Amino acid sequence: MPRVSQDQLDARRHEILAAARGCFARYGYEGATVRRLEEATGLSRGAIFHHFRDKDSLFLAVAEDDAAAMVTTVRRNGLVQVMRDLLEQARTSDGDTAGWLGSQLEVSRRLRTDPAFAKRWAERSAAIAEATRERLERQHEAGVLRDDVGVEVLTQFLELAYDGLVLHLATGRPAGELSRVLDVVEEAVRRP
Repeated sequence: MPRVSQDQLDARRHEILAAARGCFARYGYEGATVRRLEEATGLSRGAIFHHFRDKDSLFLAVAEDDAAAMVTTVRRNGLVQVMRDLLEQARTSDGDTAGWLGSQLEVSRRLRTDPAFAKRWAERSAAIAEATRERLERQHEAGVLRDDVGVEVLTQFLELAYDGLVLHLATGRPAGELSRVLDVVEEAVRRP
């Protein structure tokens, strides 16, 4: 039997994550049946679960992958950039809730309904909040942020704006002038 390299295993895992992300976004966690995951990935159940213990582990891996990408973007460009990316993704998608938006909705739902998932997710959520705080602290030290409101309040403000954007897009409401709204959000945290 030929030996599979780690690069090949990593590439296969990445392919499964990408296909599963779309499946979870389209059908939700419960609706993303193993059969649908097989169809989305083009792989058998055995091939999928060779890389992931079960459907729950696969979903968590998708959500963790999205959270890691979000942390990277927040550290580099801030939470408003995450919102801009999400808005752009929603505008360019074919009308389906896709990618980050879909996984964020499922994460939110499971946080409310699944205590075990909520416990596992707490670390990821803390990493996003910490990246946001660190970026805001750097901007505060550089004199870019308003100084009449603390970093903790600004962090919560941006998190609420993010949650509101996710909800707005998830309910299928039109994007309209949301890019201008994000300009206002960004201006609200900056020094006048």
